[in-house]
Amino acid sequence: MRLILLGPPGAGKGTQAANIVDKYKIPHISTGDIFRKNIKEGTELGRKAKEYIDGGQLVPDSLTIALVEDRLKQDDATDGFLLDGFPRNISQAEALDTVLGNMDCKLSSVINISVDPSILVERAVGRRICKNCGATYHIAFNPSKVESVCDKCSGELYQRSDDNEETVASRIKVYSDETAPLIDYYTDKGVIINVDGQKDINLVFEDIASALGR
Repeated sequence: MRLILLGPPGAGKGTQAANIVDKYKIPHISTGDIFRKNIKEGTELGRKAKEYIDGGQLVPDSLTIALVEDRLKQDDATDGFLLDGFPRNISQAEALDTVLGNMDCKLSSVINISVDPSILVERAVGRRICKNCGATYHIAFNPSKVESVCDKCSGELYQRSDDNEETVASRIKVYSDETAPLIDYYTDKGVIINVDGQKDINLVFEDIASALGR
């Protein structure tokens, strides 16, 4: 099962990604994780990415795509994967099509979690993340059992510095301008699954699992 997860900031992608990975036993692949791993391991691609990141620049699409391709060819992704945060635009999506074509495989589905923009800011501002394991919570919609303590590992929960109204509104605009066109792109390919992200998080995952048919 080869999946892409789409959705604006605050749509609950982190929670649903964890559910998908747990149920279908496929690796969760995000560009951020790929960058960090390659930089930590000092790979050639990692060194190149670090030069851009340290210089405050965006990593070019060509390098990002090379890193993603390298990750998709690793053994744990042979039977499937969940791409999260990539592709971010049409150009990256077209490049991914080429990569998958060269690997003689294709996408199973693209899951699009839709949420009204007016709700997204409230969701993002209330998000809390575990410093230890990265689990995500929300102070109103998905609180931890003990305030500021992770249910899974007892790590400390924190609020990201960019989870404020101004920054979140800016991120939503960037998503709308650059990434949202992917919805039509994958709709035309017949692989899109649209899910109402305003439901209870458990119901959202039930809808995802039902649409995937497994």
